[in-house]
Amino acid sequence: MPRIVVIPSFMLESGAQLRDVPVAYSAWGRLNEEGTNAVVVGHSLTSDTDAAGWWRGCIGPGAVLDTDRYFVVCPNVIGSPYGTISPVSRDPETGKLYGPDLPQATVRDTVALHKALLDRLGVRSVAFAIGGSMGGMQVLEWAFYGDYIRGLIPIGVGGEHSAWCIAWSEAQREAIIRDPAWKGGRYLPGQQPSDGLAIARMMAMISYRSASSFRSRFHRTRRNGQADAMFNVSSYLHHHGNKLVRRFDANCYVYLTRLMDSHDVARGRGEYREVLKSIRQPVLIIGIESDLLYTLGEQEELATHIPNATLAVMKEAHGHDTFLIEVDTLAWHIREWTSRIDSQ
Repeated sequence: MPRIVVIPSFMLESGAQLRDVPVAYSAWGRLNEEGTNAVVVGHSLTSDTDAAGWWRGCIGPGAVLDTDRYFVVCPNVIGSPYGTISPVSRDPETGKLYGPDLPQATVRDTVALHKALLDRLGVRSVAFAIGGSMGGMQVLEWAFYGDYIRGLIPIGVGGEHSAWCIAWSEAQREAIIRDPAWKGGRYLPGQQPSDGLAIARMMAMISYRSASSFRSRFHRTRRNGQADAMFNVSSYLHHHGNKLVRRFDANCYVYLTRLMDSHDVARGRGEYREVLKSIRQPVLIIGIESDLLYTLGEQEELATHIPNATLAVMKEAHGHDTFLIEVDTLAWHIREWTSRIDSQ
């Protein structure tokens, strides 16, 4: 189970003031006396704080995120149903669920809230921040905390949420909002727009993989080999749609996709390329050759303009989810980079 820290007061970029803000996190290893051995893991859209579970083999004694060396922390983002303030939290002013009335946060807000959490845990500086997809957005925002963060590993992400990614998110939100059970987001607990949320997840699952991955895994096969049965790829999408409905909330999904749309490291900071040039930490940028959602060109752009950047490319054909599937390859790239940084 994640642990919870309550931040008494927190102001969003929008100026909205939140009170008694819960922040959920999971942690492994021990913080050293100097408070300098933390590693922050950013999670993706529908993940929880159990990074040791969904990034199996990456966290533990002797693992790439070595808990004999590091204090590894995975905080939950604003808007997620897994413990941090979200639409399924209760407003301390009214005692009612926030639902669609929770003021919209940004990626930048969630990183600021995580900084408040780390302060309360006694962390004085972070060895590096690491994360893929939405987690990678958080990593890039950590860059602007100066010497507090000594290294960055963004995976499968760009410096801004592209029009292509926003379009995918908008289509998914519309699937939810057009479900008659949506009711403006004011549905009762247990009566969420399940059909819309399942369809949104089905769309997302297509974007997380690649055409070659689907072809090699499913081809045109049907369930039980029956000529009139559902295609296996269709069954796969329905399975994942229904699975998400059982563990996630539709308001949270809408909220988090809007949070991701806010991602733009240059917003309010200057011209995009100049802002990237201002990042001074060593950065390992990991791209995925088969990623159709956050295309490799976005990581190449980051590597071109961030001064102390190294680009590593995962060549497996799984698509965007490669960083969650090929963990041995991912770990190899991280070990190569951290050993080089340590020797400098």
